[in-house]
Order: sequence, then C-alpha cells, then structure tokens
Amino acid sequence: MSVDVGTGGTKSEPNVVPLCDILLVLLIIFMVITPVAQRGIDIQLPETQQQEPGQQPPDTGSKVVLTIEKDLSILINQTPTPKDMLGSRLKELFGIRQDKTVFIRADISVTYNDVLSVIDIAKGAGIEVLGVMTNAYETGDGTPIIPQ
Repeated sequence: MSVDVGTGGTKSEPNVVPLCDILLVLLIIFMVITPVAQRGIDIQLPETQQQEPGQQPPDTGSKVVLTIEKDLSILINQTPTPKDMLGSRLKELFGIRQDKTVFIRADISVTYNDVLSVIDIAKGAGIEVLGVMTNAYETGDGTPIIPQ
C-alpha cells in the first residue's frame, strides 16, 4: 500500500485585497482631515502710510526712554523732569505722535513700587505701549550692566 503524496496541495499566499482597501480608506480619511487640522499664528503687521512726494514725514522722533535714577529722579531721554511734571511733559511729547511707546529703565536699587508709580503716571498721560528694559542699570554713566 502506497500513499500518494502529490504536489498539488493548498497554496499559502497572502490575500492583499483587504489590505489595499484598508489603506485606501485611511488615505482618504487623512486627506479629508489634514486641511481642517492646519492652524496658523495670528500676527499684527505694522501699518504703512503713503506719502506724497515732497511731503515731510510725520515727526515721530526717536524712542522715548524714562529713566528712574537711584535718588528717584526721573529723566526723559536724559532730560531731568520732576515727578509732578512727568504726566504733563509726556502729554506734551506724545500729543502729535502716532507711536505712543515708552521704554522704562530703573536703577537696581529702585523699588518695584516706585517703578509702578511712574508706569501709572505714563498710562494716565495716554501712553499706549510700555516697554520695560530688563538690563541691569546703575545710575552714573548710563550704560546697562549685564549681570554675570
């Protein structure tokens, strides 16, 4: 008695049709979701103004820096100004300017409360943007000291 071992048995091949169907469905899902998932960053670009030839540009001057010295005296761009006259002087400076930005720097020994009182006066004078200079500053030569 002999057993017939044939070569025509079952073949073991992977069926790739369901795999292709799943991949196509996933591709369509990602193509639909991708434009919805994109996000952007909101930015504000500076506005420009057209000038006619021969017309002088508006007087914006240089940036205004308020300096609070060690003895609590206040300088506006190196010009001494009494604290009680600070609000009226800032209104006078920024009355015709479009850019109402002030930078504030203070001596290392000046307390936070004193800086806040100057910021309060500046806001009351109509200053829209206040920048605080973070470099360490000591009364004297006017150059900032960078901490080690």
